[in-house]
Amino acid sequence: MTQLKIAVAGASGRMGRMLIEAIAAAPDATLSGALDREGSPFIGADAGAFSGQLTGVVIQSDLDKGLAGADYLIDFTRPEGTLRHLAYCAEKGIKVIIGTTGFDDEGKAAIRAAAEKTSVVFAPNMSIGVNVTLKLLEMAAKNFSEGYDIEIIEAHHRHKVDAPSGTALKMGEVIADALGRDLKECAVYGREGVTGERDPSTIGFATVRGGDIVGDHTVLFAGTGERIEISHKSSSRVSYAQGSLRAARFLADKPIGYYDMQDVLGLKG
Repeated sequence: MTQLKIAVAGASGRMGRMLIEAIAAAPDATLSGALDREGSPFIGADAGAFSGQLTGVVIQSDLDKGLAGADYLIDFTRPEGTLRHLAYCAEKGIKVIIGTTGFDDEGKAAIRAAAEKTSVVFAPNMSIGVNVTLKLLEMAAKNFSEGYDIEIIEAHHRHKVDAPSGTALKMGEVIADALGRDLKECAVYGREGVTGERDPSTIGFATVRGGDIVGDHTVLFAGTGERIEISHKSSSRVSYAQGSLRAARFLADKPIGYYDMQDVLGLKG
């Protein structure tokens, strides 16, 4: 069995640790490297020390050392760090799976440019369930195009730094595309004071932050006499880790290019 040689960025973080555990448990994957930010107290430690299962892989801040044996990098960090890692991987031909959120338009353009040099899977949510939900939302939006108000409600833990979540924005993009709208023109991200009646062409967002909520997303289609809610709730980051490994397996025989989880799951077309 060919082993997927995978490095993990943000190795000391919540998602990084979940990825390291998932790779250790996968029969077709090997942890080949671990990265963390310069100055992290975990630099020099074994990447599996947090779980008591030593991997023999030392956490590095130096990209040459941390990615020396990697064919893949899985990155759930911050936009600035991810783009730095991506530029390095593009030059070295290392395939990249990006679950980082919060990119601006310039950052997204940089990801597409890097995909001209290496293979990239970029998705705001790597969960298989979320990506099936996106397909359901596309189908629903086409049938609720008139007479239904659309609101997206998301909740995450207190440490999340971007809002709305990348997943909520992706849901909005999928719905807007299905309706022939531009999300940048129809999104409403906050309401306060006397707002007037709701514009039926808008897509509303509501954000909740608190506690240790992993990730809850609900899309409400509110019509006259009925409401339809499509929800996905994450109770563990393990679903993101398993989706990331599935993305790595997908890239194994793929040429240079830009892909998302809809490609990975065969949900396009």
